[in-house]
Amino acid sequence: MKVMAILETSSLYSGYGKIKVLFDVNFKAEEKKITVVVGPNGAGKTTLLNSIMGLATIHGGDILFEGRKLNGIPTYKIAKMGIAYLPQMGNVLAELTVEENLKIAGYLLPVSEVRDRMGEILNIFPVLKEFIHRKAGTLSGGERRMLAIGMALMRRPKILLLDEMSTDLAPILVKKVMEKVVQLRDELGLTIIMVEQAARKALEIGDRAYLLVSGTVRYEGGAQELLQHPELARLYLGVTQA
Repeated sequence: MKVMAILETSSLYSGYGKIKVLFDVNFKAEEKKITVVVGPNGAGKTTLLNSIMGLATIHGGDILFEGRKLNGIPTYKIAKMGIAYLPQMGNVLAELTVEENLKIAGYLLPVSEVRDRMGEILNIFPVLKEFIHRKAGTLSGGERRMLAIGMALMRRPKILLLDEMSTDLAPILVKKVMEKVVQLRDELGLTIIMVEQAARKALEIGDRAYLLVSGTVRYEGGAQELLQHPELARLYLGVTQA
């Protein structure tokens, strides 16, 4: 069965300046699905997200969103088209309150809509409601991740790009973040592309998966199937079968 993609890359070669990181990457993200990108450090996972957002150098190939070519489009225009990107670091403003962070994230929206969107997001992440007037820098790692996702949702994106959201989180918080990602897919119908070092947790909730190794795709298919693949899971993800 042919995969219908809302976003895809075709023979993508990309990197930074003259340095190439990705080589002939063909990638598809299905609408309202969680697509997980895993692989060892330095495999090019974040470069894939940066390429989509116009933050990397495209040496060859195409990136298409809803059939429209993204090559050469500035990052801010890509964001306006409905793609939200949460980088691994620096995704909240530590000296501002939770409320101020959410308001800034919705700066392009009418004032009345900002208030409505904030209400919806606080319902999704009720823990943020308790800390609405606290500075983001005083929140726990898990709470900051929730705030970062909430900020991305302020503009009602069609696709959410998540880069290593589990970094430095305790296992119980990783579980909570993953549960929220599933909720965003199931209740809001979001398309999610998730780059993760916590491979097992991500693959357990994912629909499809890509394994990147040295900038090339070594596996494409079902997320659970990759998790159960004895050789690939052991060699590249550190996952051993029980």
